[in-house]
Amino acid sequence: MKIAKITKTRMYEVIRAPVVTEKSTMGSEHSQVTFEVAHDATKPEIAAAIQGLFDVKVVAVNTLRQQGKIKRFRGTLGRRNETKKAMVTLQKGQSIDVTAGI
Repeated sequence: MKIAKITKTRMYEVIRAPVVTEKSTMGSEHSQVTFEVAHDATKPEIAAAIQGLFDVKVVAVNTLRQQGKIKRFRGTLGRRNETKKAMVTLQKGQSIDVTAGI
């Protein structure tokens, strides 16, 4: 995978938050970590940000865009925000502890 050169501030803009769900935890058995990322982030940018911030080797990046659900609150329609997630596959033997701060 081709890795882009980005600044430290852009790294923190690209990676928003770790996603801690039952499904993302199952991915950790296969050296995968899931993050919420910026909408305009590309796969090479995500890989460069993960390598720069966590000092690990990224093998692959898979992304998905999740549409915001329409929900009703006290009779009024509302909409949740749209999100973009990135499932990052790390080199064998490497891991990221998402419970600890950077």
